[in-house]
Amino acid sequence: MKRPFLAAFAALVAALLLCAAPTLPAQAHTSLKSSDPQKNAQVKTLQKVTLEFADSVQFPVVIVRGEDGKRYEKGDPVVDGPKVTEAVTEPVPPGRYTIAWRVVSPDGHPLEGEIPFTVVGDQSVGAATSAAAPGDTSSASAPAAAATAPAAQADDGGQRGVPGWIWAVIFGIAGVGIGMFLSLRKKP
Repeated sequence: MKRPFLAAFAALVAALLLCAAPTLPAQAHTSLKSSDPQKNAQVKTLQKVTLEFADSVQFPVVIVRGEDGKRYEKGDPVVDGPKVTEAVTEPVPPGRYTIAWRVVSPDGHPLEGEIPFTVVGDQSVGAATSAAAPGDTSSASAPAAAATAPAAQADDGGQRGVPGWIWAVIFGIAGVGIGMFLSLRKKP
């Protein structure tokens, strides 16, 4: 009497394990540990971009783009294990920039992200601190606070957790299992 129920339950468990097994290696892909410049940083000049990942990466693409859409990278990125370095054309004028990057982790999973930052130049930093009145510390401390706050932040590398299609498969299999259970149970 309990044989159909146990068989249905065993089939459900096997199906869940088979669906979950391919997703386990995907959780092992690398992530961005640090960058230079850091996210939302204010830098005086920019000579190169350095990205450091948790593991070695392959096939890097690094683009340094200004607000006007102009690109500032020079040559191909250099990979040294987990570090990727990209030279930039000089001089880079003051303004807002974005580093767009894409790499492939050792398990074949592509990762990408963006890192916004600002080049303030030597004159902008001096003008910002000298423009503050002697009694007003808010504008003088704002650039310092803005430059140190991003140091504690790390880019997540665009990873947001389990993709939605995996949840759809899991709930679909659970629905089939519940349907099997209800259809196989003994009716009074």
